Amino acid sequence: MLVVAGRSTNRYQDLAVDTIPPNQRHNETLATRTSLQSKKPHRSPKKGTKQVARLQRRFYVASNSIAPTRHPRVNAAPTPQPPGPSSVSTTVHITSASDFTLLLPSRDGEYISEAKSDATAYCTNGSGCQNTFPAGFVTGATISEASDGSYIQASKITGCLDPGKFQFAQDDAGGQMDVRFPNGAKCTFGGYGASSIEQVEPSANRFCLRCCASANDQVNCNSHNDKAGCPVAVPGIYDFDGPD
Repeated sequence: MLVVAGRSTNRYQDLAVDTIPPNQRHNETLATRTSLQSKKPHRSPKKGTKQVARLQRRFYVASNSIAPTRHPRVNAAPTPQPPGPSSVSTTVHITSASDFTLLLPSRDGEYISEAKSDATAYCTNGSGCQNTFPAGFVTGATISEASDGSYIQASKITGCLDPGKFQFAQDDAGGQMDVRFPNGAKCTFGGYGASSIEQVEPSANRFCLRCCASANDQVNCNSHNDKAGCPVAVPGIYDFDGPD
């Protein structure tokens, strides 16, 4: 009787014998591994939702961006100039406490604040101008000048102007004249275009005038003090014991 041996139940027994020579075992393993890797299909790296959103935003900005508008450089505003040519009727001067000029309303009952367009020059008697102050109008004045020659001023003193001697509007609190008002106004001290300020305050019985040597002098001839009154706009003596 022929007896056939049954197949071993150990399924790993066929692998018990290593048929790869020892000296080629390492190389054969590397070759086999490399060939397997080369046959793997290509897979793109996975992108997270944050990365996808970031790329979408970049694409949207790049495709919808508008080049910024370049505006031309704007130069600084030029120094304000007087609105008209100088005129004898709008020119003031300061020579001494008895020889000076003020710009005053040219019409009876006209408020000083309304006379900026038609004010005219009045001067002390003997100054040579077309219009002179009425007798008794100026009751006191003093002159002071900057040591560096940057300005000269004539300050009218409290109680030294008699509003009843002139054609002021009743209860007129006053107003300011300067290099731009009235048209063509100037002071001979600085010449046409140089800064000057004048305030006349009938209700306070005072006036003040300062002429500066240069244009747009907002230190010595600060035109922004038009509502502050003479003691602020043109500091000086505003008190006399009696008529000058």
